[in-house]
Amino acid sequence: MTPTPESRSLPADSALVSDYDSIAEGYTAENENSLLNAYYERPAMLELAGDVEGRRILDAGCGAGPLFAELRDRGAIMTGIDASAGMLEQARLRLGPDADLRIADLAEPLPFPDAAFDDIVASLVLHYLRDWGPALAELCRVLRPGGRLIVSVEHPFAIHLAERADGRKNDYFDTRNRVEEWTMGGQTAKVSFWDRPLHAMTNAFIAAGLHIDVISEPPATPAARELFPEVFGQVTGSSFLAFLFFVLHRD
Repeated sequence: MTPTPESRSLPADSALVSDYDSIAEGYTAENENSLLNAYYERPAMLELAGDVEGRRILDAGCGAGPLFAELRDRGAIMTGIDASAGMLEQARLRLGPDADLRIADLAEPLPFPDAAFDDIVASLVLHYLRDWGPALAELCRVLRPGGRLIVSVEHPFAIHLAERADGRKNDYFDTRNRVEEWTMGGQTAKVSFWDRPLHAMTNAFIAAGLHIDVISEPPATPAARELFPEVFGQVTGSSFLAFLFFVLHRD
């Protein structure tokens, strides 16, 4: 996630898709030490995952593999998928040739048998999908009964507030497309998001047969305030709206 991208709204039938291949190297470098990723989102995902020793975990939308690496270091048996070949090349550089990494699109059937995983982590990936239904159905299929789906997405109210501050008018309750132009490592890509309100997210989880165990709006890590004083000088404590986290399980 870039600090201050340019964004615009597109019609709901827009065919524009995210293109991480052209910025894979730059995105990987940005993600490594950024406030939102390294000191906020990843620590929150790891905290929610808890003890993962010996658990079979699918990293759905693994990108360059930083969360995969952390979970593997904690004893998890990891598999990663991503739709971007460029991002998976970065993941292989990080994780080594023996890492189980595969090209797969969450909008399509997944290349795994039923109940293949104890847990699935979907880190900042569902918000790229216009329709969560097919993706959640597939994630449930490959998740064993009782298994967990741990999700992070852009916080819908944070997006709403940011656009209000920019003078843009939008309806929080709409499901709508938003495109951001990111420049990283000297390359530019357009990244397409689908914003939706909280109730649309929870309805999609319930329709897929998932039970909501946790909805979390965590603070950043304690080190973040010291490392990013320009950000925390504007907020109280270490809390701010950026991402929303869920822990769900299937029967």
